Amino acid sequence: MFSGIIADVGRIIEAADRDGGLHLVISTGAMDLDDVQVGDSIAVNGICLTVIALASDSFTVDVSRETLDCTVGLDKPNGLVNLEKALRLSDRLGGHLVSGHVDGVGEVVAFDDLIESWRLTVRAPQALAKYIAAKGSIAINGVSLTVNQVSGSEFSVNLIPHTLAQTSLNKLRTGTRINLEVDLIARYVERMLRAEEEQGK
Repeated sequence: MFSGIIADVGRIIEAADRDGGLHLVISTGAMDLDDVQVGDSIAVNGICLTVIALASDSFTVDVSRETLDCTVGLDKPNGLVNLEKALRLSDRLGGHLVSGHVDGVGEVVAFDDLIESWRLTVRAPQALAKYIAAKGSIAINGVSLTVNQVSGSEFSVNLIPHTLAQTSLNKLRTGTRINLEVDLIARYVERMLRAEEEQGK
């Protein structure tokens, strides 16, 4: 599990084909890898990946074809990626519970400068729209954010300068495709309601 609070912006420094998937080496900067071991999980642009090798300032992961088919942002050499180590039970939950299992790929509709902050408007896949609610949580490329407004399958979030400075979201542009993970609680509520409906039939 993760919190959506990004520890570092890394860079994909090597990307090699591997049985239809990818073998990636990702460099880090501010994120300390001293407490990371082979087999640990790191969220890369919101995607939970398993570390298979470590160096002092980089780590290596394998990405399956299935993961590549339902996410974006891992197939760009020299691409910037948001990084977060898996939570420990003693860690503060500064964002919200994020599983690292991307639910779908959205598209940036607008990215507006509001002087003191930025408004990011995103079009989500229609199947995910029912899980997105005003004042609810969502992860965009692994970043925990609060939904401000919802209209159909489009929603907007507000980004403060700190978030833009500490993540790769400052590179987003209209038309950019992004990884989305909806709030786990919304999914569980929907499942419970569906179960009640099925029992009532």
